[in-house]
Amino acid sequence: MYADEELLPISALQHILFCERQCALIYIERAWKENRLTTEGRQLHERVDAGGHESRKNIRLEYSVALYSYKLGISGYADMVEYHQKDGAWLPYPVEFKHGAAKESDMDRVQLCAQALCLEEMMHVSIDEGALFYGAVHRRIIVRFDERLITQVRVTADRLHTLIESSMTPMVAYAPKCRNCSLLELCMPPKKVQEDKASRFVRSILNELKNDETRP
Repeated sequence: MYADEELLPISALQHILFCERQCALIYIERAWKENRLTTEGRQLHERVDAGGHESRKNIRLEYSVALYSYKLGISGYADMVEYHQKDGAWLPYPVEFKHGAAKESDMDRVQLCAQALCLEEMMHVSIDEGALFYGAVHRRIIVRFDERLITQVRVTADRLHTLIESSMTPMVAYAPKCRNCSLLELCMPPKKVQEDKASRFVRSILNELKNDETRP
């Protein structure tokens, strides 16, 4: 069980799954910079971040719901929690809003499942599923919280705490996904990118020469 001062942001789970270095820059070095993708995401969340609630037939909606889990050591907010009435009880159903389209990776699903685990711990209930709403395609995708996904949340939360407690930012490792990162210039300035490209080119030439020497 974690203490209040040890709780880390739920959103950091998604950051560490995207890139450990990005996660460290944000949560250890406190670096941040907007780009088009982060701006679009922020604009999508403006409605839900305002908080409030409303009702629709047998569903009650609450926006910007505070969450925590002392077992996982995380806290944050759910964009929206639907409460579905069943057998005289109101059962929580987390919904997370994303500005883009569905990803192949589990990043979004891990974040949503973490919210569900927080709600389970807070309300002493069992939550089987939630939903991701993607603004780019105006589509809601149902996410089942199976054992594989729950285990991934727990492993990722442990990995996050290990990274933050180390106070060490991982070294630069350029990948195609870096092009969409708002921290690209802070993480890897253009000069550094050119130096890395040059270093990779030199290494490739040296490897070729070495291979030539070993050929019969």
